[in-house]
Formats: sequence, structure tokens, C-alpha cells
Amino acid sequence: MTSIYTQRRARLAAQLSAGGIAIVPTAPQYGRNRDSEYLYRHDSYFYYLTGFTEPDAWLVLSAEGESTLFCQPKDLEREIWDGYRLGPEAAVAALDVNAAHSVAELDARLPRLLENRSQVWFPFATHAGLAARVEGWMDQVRARVRYGALCPAQQGDLCQLLDEMRLIKDAHELAIMRRAGAISARAHVRAMQRSSRMLRAGEDVREYHLDAELLHAFREEGSQYPAYSSIVASGANACVLHYRADTAPVRAGELVLIDAGCELDGYASDITRTFPADGRFTGPQRALYDLVLESQKAAIAAIRPGRRFNDPHDAAVAVLAQGMLDLGLLDKGKVGGVQDVIDKRAYFQFYMHRTSHWMGMDVHDCGSYVEPGEVGRVSERKDPLSGELIKDRPSRILRPGMVLTVEPGIYVRPAPGVPGQFHGIGIRIEDDAVVTDGGCELMTRGVPVEGDEIEALMRA
Repeated sequence: MTSIYTQRRARLAAQLSAGGIAIVPTAPQYGRNRDSEYLYRHDSYFYYLTGFTEPDAWLVLSAEGESTLFCQPKDLEREIWDGYRLGPEAAVAALDVNAAHSVAELDARLPRLLENRSQVWFPFATHAGLAARVEGWMDQVRARVRYGALCPAQQGDLCQLLDEMRLIKDAHELAIMRRAGAISARAHVRAMQRSSRMLRAGEDVREYHLDAELLHAFREEGSQYPAYSSIVASGANACVLHYRADTAPVRAGELVLIDAGCELDGYASDITRTFPADGRFTGPQRALYDLVLESQKAAIAAIRPGRRFNDPHDAAVAVLAQGMLDLGLLDKGKVGGVQDVIDKRAYFQFYMHRTSHWMGMDVHDCGSYVEPGEVGRVSERKDPLSGELIKDRPSRILRPGMVLTVEPGIYVRPAPGVPGQFHGIGIRIEDDAVVTDGGCELMTRGVPVEGDEIEALMRA
């Protein structure tokens, strides 16, 4: 496993300018309240290059490929309380780095490592106080210029290099993400079945019951924790995009929207399903559900090498716009035809988010959404809703190994002119897609998505 991280460091080192050096810290440990800390989660950039999950660690990498790790020293007393530490002596072999030191020596050693370097790279705007700390180390280098020391004259944002590397997933990463997707899919199945089972038994069902089922399923199959705070929204709560599972009742005749995914070995999954709490859609619910599903199918068909990142969103919007007109959510006499709905963004009343985002170590993963070689191609337009001037640049060309979500939705809040039968219905359907040579692979279809299949599953 170490070789993967060694190879990544070598690839990054080759991109550093001659004489360059990179500094990458991991995430700090945060206190929650007295004598209690939040569950620790490493920094994604640091983990991508080291595979190391302990807090209070730093990686320094030179353009020549020399890697130095700073980590917590062995400490028997602290290990009794806080757990085993790898320690610098074992780190060299375990992590395949050239040198390792106690993190207590960081401030003493960093100035010497920066000395006579042409450029220093570090992640911009990701760690509070990091830029000031780097400047402090360079001040110590500047103090030695009378002795012939040279201080780095340039600073570079390491995120720009690492984002491009992380955007294309390798076979190791995709294998983990497929497993994470499978675990999450099974968790959704369990939550859906628990909802209908409890309602059939006449039991009081709350959103937190279904949230508990998700958490149980994640941990039971080895996931370390959720990739993000799970959304379990019953009834009209589904119209709140980032709703959190709470105490609201889950009622027969209403829909439940669950947006949840586990994190496995540092990689996220992200699934949304919307289902009838008691296992059977009403007519209006099914009409909207089928519309969202058709929009997702159109978006999936647009994911293939050579297409653009925006293409799935445009395909989904076209289907949703037509459906909103057909179902009477939008009045043709007021908004016009499908192209008018799209041009004026009239659909925004019911669909206000994008269809996709990158996914990987972070559920909203890093990576530019603009094609790097076409950044200079800019067109301007005025947003029809806000009046804001928007600068459009060509969106990213999809390539094999990129992973993105596909998550169209529709959210109907009560409003004048909106048919009452649809009020309070919120629907989103989301899967995780990896771009392949011939199209895309959905990694999360272990949980049904067709309306009839969902009903059959919940009757089981």
C-alpha cells in the first residue's frame, strides 16, 4: 500500500519548480467541549500523499523527491490515554519516507529545509494561520542571508497541483469508492424497509429511527463514519435542501428523502433516494418521482468521455422544464415554452441546485470545473433572476477516472399558482458515477431507483 503514496509524492515532486519545496500539514484535532474532542478526521491532501491518519503531522517534500515527515513522538503515558502512535523511528519504513522527526522539532528544522530553495509550495486558504507560520520560518531564513543563505522568492498554491492529481481516480481509489457505494446502498435499503415495517406494525416512526439504521449499517460493514451529516427528511422537510435528521414523525402517505453516504478508508460515497414512507406512492408523488427519474436518466446518458461537466445538468434541466409545464407546476401562458423556461430559469422555483459535483476523498471533492486550457475563453451574460453579471468559461471535459454525482431533484413549496396536490413534495435521486472509456459506471445502484422496484422492496 505504501507504494501508492510513494508514487503520488514522486508525481507531485516532478511538478514542483526546480529548487521548489512543498509543506503539507494534516488537520488539527478540535475540541468539542470540556475534556471531549470531535471525532478526528485527517486532512485529505496530507492523506493522499502519505496514507497517515494521526493528527499533528506534517509532510515536507522537495523537488528532488526527498520526503520528510514530522509526527508525534512515542510517548508511553499519552499512548495509554490516547492510543498507539507510530512515532518517527517506525515512520521511515512504514510510510516509505526519507526521514522522520518529532513534530516538536518542526519549528527548528523547517527554516533549514527552506534555506536555499527557490519556491515554497503549500495549500492556500485551507489551514488557519499556515501562511503566517510559513512566513515566520522564512523570516528566520532571511536572518541568515549575510551568511549566504537564500530565501524562497516565490510561493505557490499546492492545491492547484494536487487538485489536478486527485481529480482522476486510480484503480486503488475506485475500488474503495465502489465498496463505499455498496455499503451505503445497503444502508439505504435497510432504512427504507424499516420505515415501511414499523408503519405496518403501527409503531411511531421518527426521522431519527431511519438515521440510526443508516449509522448502524455503515459501522457494521467497516465504514469509519458518515461522509457527511445524513439528511433524513420526511414530508415537507424534504423541501429543505440541507435538512438534518431530527424528531419529525414519518407518516404513511408522505415521502421520505434520505441523502446519506459512508466514508470508507478516506473516500466518500453520496446517495439520495426518495421513497413513500409506507411503501406506496400516491398519484401526484409518482408523477413527480418519475419526472425526476427521467431527468436523471438523461443526465447519466450525457456522462461520457469528451462531453462537458455541464452537459448532465443541461440534460436534466431540459427534462425537468418540460415536465414542469406538462404537470402544471409552471403556467405555459406565463412562462412560455421549454426553451423559455430554461432561458429565464423559471425552473429555479422548483429546482435550485446543480446536478453534479466532483466526489472522492471529500464528498464535494476538489478539482476545477473549468477546462484548464480554455480558462481564457470568457463570455458574459446577465442572470435573468438576479440580474448579476455572470462570466462563463468552458466547463471541464470529462475524462475516464473522474467521479461525479448525478442528483437532479424537484422541491415544491406552496405558492400561488402551484397545484395543491404537489405542495410539500420534495424529491431527489442521486447516484455516484465514474467516467469510463465507453460512458459511465454507476457505483451506487445497489439500492433500487425505479418506482415499482422501490415499492416491491418496501413490501418485502
